[in-house]
Amino acid sequence: MTTQQLIDQIKIKKSFLAVGLDVDLNKIPKHLLELEDPIFEFNKAIIDATHDLTVSYKPNTAFYEAYGIKGWMSLQKTINYINTTYPDIFTIADAKRGDIGNTSSMYAKAFFEDLNFDSVTVAPYMGKDSVEPFLAFENKHTIMLALTSNQGAFDFQTLNVDGSRVEVKELYKQVLETSKTWKKSENLMYVVGATKAEYFTEIRKIVPDSFLLVPGVGAQGGSLSEVCKYGMNDNVGLLINSSRGIIYASNGTDFAEKAREEALKMQQEMEALMSLKFKKV
Repeated sequence: MTTQQLIDQIKIKKSFLAVGLDVDLNKIPKHLLELEDPIFEFNKAIIDATHDLTVSYKPNTAFYEAYGIKGWMSLQKTINYINTTYPDIFTIADAKRGDIGNTSSMYAKAFFEDLNFDSVTVAPYMGKDSVEPFLAFENKHTIMLALTSNQGAFDFQTLNVDGSRVEVKELYKQVLETSKTWKKSENLMYVVGATKAEYFTEIRKIVPDSFLLVPGVGAQGGSLSEVCKYGMNDNVGLLINSSRGIIYASNGTDFAEKAREEALKMQQEMEALMSLKFKKV
């Protein structure tokens, strides 16, 4: 999917919601456990109930890898179902991969060619030769960790470093600036946590046009309005992820309907924020 196609979907749906498909068999409705593939059936129901309210689905691969080959097969069935039934949805493999040379190339092939995701999350700690193999794929997007929503982000990401030998700056800023010099950097998006809303102004100075994948709204305490106030650009430029708050809105037989209700609340709030941003003067 191209960036423009994603922007078009945001405008059509008046939504920039990404639903996280983080399936835990201990949390899904018990009646699904009787089915041959409860993970896929849970995902399918959630997808069918919310597809018109969201522009993206983001399975965290750990929730599938934890169940071995069966979990991986459930992930493959899920992405195939999205690509076949709702091809306009932007898909994110939340895998946080990152290694050098051929290893990154193989990771990229796994997610972009075999599974046919539109994007994958990567960790930049090993530098450009761990990220550029992902960037080489046409119309695929690499979502790089920049400033994450967890408390441990302050261990490294906000430390001052002297990377340029000219000025001291926070590490996450150095990461953002350096990544712009890599081959095919136009295929980069960035993870920025909603719990760090006060940082969005500085981040937008460095990457004004890039899409930001934003976890942390809702369960982790991030504010959607604050993120939009400081992070929204002229193309919206945001994908707001919600996982638990939507997919586990109910653990009964009405789980899909309740998930839709929660997704609708977020979509309506997003529509209002977009109207406020883009209203004619």
